[in-house]
Parts: sequence; C-alpha cells; structure tokens
Amino acid sequence: MSMKASLLALRPGLTLLTSLFVGGLALVVGLASVPAPAHATATTRPGNRGQDGILPHIQVGGQGDSVIRSSDVLTTYVYLPFIARAEVCQPIPGESYGDFSADDGPTNPPAEEHPDLNLALRGYELTNAYKGLVHYDGGSDPNAPQLPGLFADNRTATFSAVYRVYGWDWECNCRGSLITDWDVTLAGLAVTPGETIHVPDSGYSIGGGYEVLVLYATPERITLKYTPDDHVKWGYTLHVENICVEPRLLALYQSLNDAGRGHLPALRAGQAFGRARGDEIGVVIRDNGAFMDPRSRKDWWQGR
Repeated sequence: MSMKASLLALRPGLTLLTSLFVGGLALVVGLASVPAPAHATATTRPGNRGQDGILPHIQVGGQGDSVIRSSDVLTTYVYLPFIARAEVCQPIPGESYGDFSADDGPTNPPAEEHPDLNLALRGYELTNAYKGLVHYDGGSDPNAPQLPGLFADNRTATFSAVYRVYGWDWECNCRGSLITDWDVTLAGLAVTPGETIHVPDSGYSIGGGYEVLVLYATPERITLKYTPDDHVKWGYTLHVENICVEPRLLALYQSLNDAGRGHLPALRAGQAFGRARGDEIGVVIRDNGAFMDPRSRKDWWQGR
C-alpha cells in the first residue's frame, strides 16, 4: 500500500492542512487547535516557491514531531490559533477581596451538589421569546438589584439570546421540566471578551460595607446573594454564567468553602468579580428562591 503526503496551504493566521492519500482514499487532517507550545515551521530558500505559491518543505514542531527536513536558510514560524481563552481570563488589576460571616449554614447538600447554588446542575434551554426589555404591570421594589451595574459603563444590555432554566424535582433529587412561570428565566447579554463584570448595586447590604456574599464559584460561573445567608430561601440571588471568575476571588472562595463556610467571600457594590469569557454572559435573577424574568424593566432595569 502506497502513501503520499501533499501540502495544501500555509498562510500566516490560517490553519495548516495536509491531505494523506492511502490507496484510493483521501484523508484531510487539520491542525486547528494544538496544545502549547506546538507550532508549524516552514523552511525554504527565498523565492523557492512553486507556481501556486506553496512552500515545498514543512516541519511540524511539538511533541511527537514528524519532520520533513531541508537545508533551507530562511525559517518562518506560523503559530496556530488556540490561546484566546487564556488571554481574556486575566486577573483584574487593583482588586482585592474580603469575607463576611455566613448565616444559616453550611448549606446542605454541599454547594457543588446543590441545584440552588450550582446552576450547572439544572441547566437551561434556548427559547424564542423577545430579546429585549419587557413591561409588566404591578408594583416593584425600588431597592432591587439593577442589572446595568453588571457593566463598567452601566449600559442597558443588548439581549443576544434568551433561555429557560430547568426546575428541580426534590423528591427524586433530579432535574425537572423547564420553568414556565415566565417566558424567560436566563438572559444572554452581549459582552466583549475580556471586559470586566461587576456587582449590581441594590438598596440592601449584608453589613460591613458589603453588598453580596459569594455562595458558589467555579472558574466559569458565580452565585451571589444579597443577604448574609448561605441559602436562596429569601432575598435576591444572582447567577452569572460564562465568565472567568477572578483567580484571587476563586481561590478565596475555595479556601473558605473547604474551611466549613463559616465565612464566605463578600463583595462591594460595583466591585469587579470576573471577566467575560466570550461574547455572551448568562444572567439569572431570583427573588426568595423563585426564578424571575431578567428582562423586566420595572424590576431590574428601572429608568431604562
């Protein structure tokens, strides 16, 4: 059985592709995502290109190299794209984090296994409801958290997508059906990758100048509580998804959680707690445990 390798393309910023012909079959292999520090190296003499502009010799560097060598004198390194996530998840300069005593805890089951704290256990589904602020009749709490405060520029968000969160069946301790009290229970808000995400202000505080407790945190999500209680039974709760939780804040949460949760991280109004991972963050707002519509103008976007 014969095998023939041919180079298809190599241009700065694009994926390196090769085609392998085995018998009568063609297999296309793309190195679109390569673990660091892998790279593609093209070696050629100046002007030594074919009629189609393709370089005749390629060396792929990294673990488990396969190499086609030449005696060329000019070497060009083309690094393949794979590091965007690391670039946006940087520490936030100037931020430091304190802690505050937590009441009525520790939570049971543990936070990572608790569907009221770890939103990943419930999950959510895309829906086709209106993507924008909506009007509801009735009263409102003038001290409710105001979601423009998520952003450093205090802007009215662009709703890039809307979702419904799954309920929880406490009898089987398993995920239930989608929550249908409102058309939307999780808002996808448009962001710029790497922009800082902040604690929305409210008319409440937990004491000591702090606005919220951190009830749960992982590298990509956080749960904030607008009372000093280690549960969501009363008061406002905010879940924020698809962020890079600030590394020092995450380490503090993990340390206090491991120590028994007598204290938990505490954040001030407007304080940055993470960065956007991509072009959308997910936001859930709850009142006394109930999932609310995050699009409600009279509640979470007053005056907008």
